[in-house]
Amino acid sequence: MRLSTKAQYAVRAMVRLSLHSEGQAIALKDISRWEEISLTYLEQLFVKLRRGEIVNSVRGPGGGYMLARPADQIRVDQIIDSVEETLVPVSCMDDEGCCSCGSHCVTHTVWQGLAERIRSFLGSVTLADLTNEAREKLPGQDLTES
Repeated sequence: MRLSTKAQYAVRAMVRLSLHSEGQAIALKDISRWEEISLTYLEQLFVKLRRGEIVNSVRGPGGGYMLARPADQIRVDQIIDSVEETLVPVSCMDDEGCCSCGSHCVTHTVWQGLAERIRSFLGSVTLADLTNEAREKLPGQDLTES
């Protein structure tokens, strides 16, 4: 199973935002440069993140994006849910984990268990966890560089 680049880029961008925001808005062009992600692509992701109440936008000079709440209150599964259509391992499952194959599906419990474990793991990791990990991996480095 592979998550889309939407999920991967959204999480990376959110870590970068968390690293730098400290109460001020960060321009997407800066995140784009730091993470080497297309500005157009980031704009699309941040519209979804704003709708998901993960970030707030700030207009005007010095505008950009800020975290909508503290990083320790934002879970990775929430970020992914904001930008992905679904987070289930097989196409026959809906967002609630119900199988469209009906009662004759003998492998449903495998896929349902996998989906629950994926969601549980992603829900156990916060943006603060990833931000702290990034700070540990980049000690003494200028975090404004990619």
